[in-house]
Amino acid sequence: MKYLTVRDHLRALIDDGLGVGHAIPSERELCEHFGVSRMTVRQAVDALVVEGLLERVQGRGTFVAQPKVDLQLRLVSFPEEMRRRGMEPSLRVLAAESVAAPPHVADALDLPPGVDVHYLRRLRLADGLPMAVEENWVPAMLAPELLGADPAPSVYEALTARGLAPTWGEDVIEAVLLEAEVAGHLGLTEATAGLQIRRRTFSGDLAVDYAVSIYRADRYSLWVPVSAPGPTLVPSRRRLRSTAGGHTPREEGLP
Repeated sequence: MKYLTVRDHLRALIDDGLGVGHAIPSERELCEHFGVSRMTVRQAVDALVVEGLLERVQGRGTFVAQPKVDLQLRLVSFPEEMRRRGMEPSLRVLAAESVAAPPHVADALDLPPGVDVHYLRRLRLADGLPMAVEENWVPAMLAPELLGADPAPSVYEALTARGLAPTWGEDVIEAVLLEAEVAGHLGLTEATAGLQIRRRTFSGDLAVDYAVSIYRADRYSLWVPVSAPGPTLVPSRRRLRSTAGGHTPREEGLP
């Protein structure tokens, strides 16, 4: 098919060093070079836009897009994941406070409603580029020093330091339209597409963290390995009760 020849030519230009933000040859130039119609050229360009290699800017043209990060779902902190990819992580703290657990948070953490939790809201950056707005709720009794004067950059590292290393989790992934405030933090316009991941993280059968992260969809693609079905992971129900001498976890049986 003729459009494949044009597509492969454009991909080769990118592979050979046509940098991020550089314009590709015009439709007219491509039509004349390959002796094809504008419809064929547009089909080739459309294919690379879908792949994330190119992006159209209304009124300006088509340019080489910023490479996407393949977001593999794994129990690692954002800083660790970005360093693994050769990028320098940083953050901006948007909120850090102890609050009474809202009903949906209490349910996610297997806590009685109203128990104190540490709430963190942070803007995550990689190489200075805003990547995600991340919210975490952690039972205050599990990591009493999590907030401190300078909130820990990694909730997972803080939990591990207290003998509560994350061992497994469960994610709910949804496409969302960014609200104005979140879009502003990410340097995008309102109603831009985003990727939301809600995660419950466990250490053994104890829920230690509930997180809601919203990633900018123009910088992430989701990579999920799959395998044959296995046993379903179902954590024992565990409630954290306060005692007169302090806060200690106590396990309850399944209903």
